[in-house]
Amino acid sequence: MKKEELIDLGLSEEQADKVIAGYGHMVPKSRLDDKIQEVKDLRKEVANRDTQLEELKKIDADGLKTKITELQQQNKTDKTEYEAKIKDTQLKSALKLALANKVHDADLVTSLIDKSTIELDGEGNITKGLDEQIKTLRESKAFLFTPETEDKPLPKGTKPGEGSKTDEETKVGDYGKLIAEERSKGTEGLDEARKSYFG
Repeated sequence: MKKEELIDLGLSEEQADKVIAGYGHMVPKSRLDDKIQEVKDLRKEVANRDTQLEELKKIDADGLKTKITELQQQNKTDKTEYEAKIKDTQLKSALKLALANKVHDADLVTSLIDKSTIELDGEGNITKGLDEQIKTLRESKAFLFTPETEDKPLPKGTKPGEGSKTDEETKVGDYGKLIAEERSKGTEGLDEARKSYFG
């Protein structure tokens, strides 16, 4: 409270000075309530921290280490399995590419091949282990493979595109004339048939 407020309450100025001197400035109730709440909050926070410390004391450090070790082992296993799947996918793709147009059923032939002996390079191409197995399979199960095509020589006689005129005699404009002559030869018999039928 202030001195003026004390005088308003009926105290003399001298009495008001004594009260102020004895007690100093009075703290408003709202500030006092705020401080009380602050103290309560601090006590509550200290109690929460004590509870957390007690909970931490209950944690089994050895159990936590064991759990971490288990998770690390699981991650290692998952990584190994993932890498094996990637390698298997690359190997299957490389085999299908290598067997394309050589076999009737690439999946069937792939299942007969020992994949553990096949090696791939960094780009996923087969470098070793397939040719020997293909050779053995071709000998034992030839029906799985398509026949190998060989370059057959052209039949003896005239060469394709060879005609009676030489290239110098045949001009670009002569092609149209040649086509017209060939067409007219084909329709001569048709014209005669029409005359005899309708004629």
